[in-house]
Amino acid sequence: MAKHLRKIIQTGWGLLTNAYVKGFLPGGQTLYTGPLKHFCVPGMNCYSCPGALGACPVGALQAVLNERHRRFPAYVFGCLAAVGLFVGRFICGWLCLFGLLQELLYMIPVPIPKLDIPDKIDRPLRRLKYLVLSVLVIGLPLLYRTKYGAGVPFFCKYLCPVGTLQGGVFQVLLNDTLRPALGWLFRWKMLLLALCLLSSVLIYRPFCKYICPLGAFYSLFQRISLIRIRLDNNKCVDCGICQRVCEMKVDPHKDPDSAECIRCGECMKACPMHALSFSIIGKHKRQSED
Repeated sequence: MAKHLRKIIQTGWGLLTNAYVKGFLPGGQTLYTGPLKHFCVPGMNCYSCPGALGACPVGALQAVLNERHRRFPAYVFGCLAAVGLFVGRFICGWLCLFGLLQELLYMIPVPIPKLDIPDKIDRPLRRLKYLVLSVLVIGLPLLYRTKYGAGVPFFCKYLCPVGTLQGGVFQVLLNDTLRPALGWLFRWKMLLLALCLLSSVLIYRPFCKYICPLGAFYSLFQRISLIRIRLDNNKCVDCGICQRVCEMKVDPHKDPDSAECIRCGECMKACPMHALSFSIIGKHKRQSED
């Protein structure tokens, strides 16, 4: 069980945050709109999923920015910053249901080798998620206005595969009246979702690496978060095992708090000398001083 603890927690969190069973029942066709929906869950979880009990932070951020009267989304930014300052991208590795789905797809055996994208291509691609965050999530919804004075949630509307899977697919399957109204936008997003899922069979967490704006936001706090990964130089023997097992292509020996690390802990389990561990930065400083 310990071997699969992280996947169990990811699954449990996904079920817990999408536990509105009535939304999935025939004839239900209504979203949960109770008090819990006013709170942002820390990971990607579509507001329009029939079972969603909380709001997606990216969707909530765009909802505020899209309002006719522009205002700073203090609540959403505050929630995201608090999570980032506490755990960084730990959420990506332990509480993201879509991340789990990508990992499971990557485990499927295929007759061709898994893709190992060269660094000269991989590194520039990693910057795409910051462009998605700054332009599609924040910039365009804040600056662009329709003739009616409202903004457009560009990321959620045109790109987000999580929303397509949790909201779009389930809503269409459960609601017959929506099917005749499906048009090019639904087909476009289904194409993006299919590409994302298919690429996950060959590439480890492609959405997390290259597109996810939430991962981009949390990564800004990696080096200052309260909980970090600590390398004990007295134990490390430079064997390189931690780097070889990291599917996010991070070298924990050189940069344990890399912005690309999702803090899954696989490097810790693989280290033969137990030189890597989670640590609370303030506590570790006090211990060092003692």
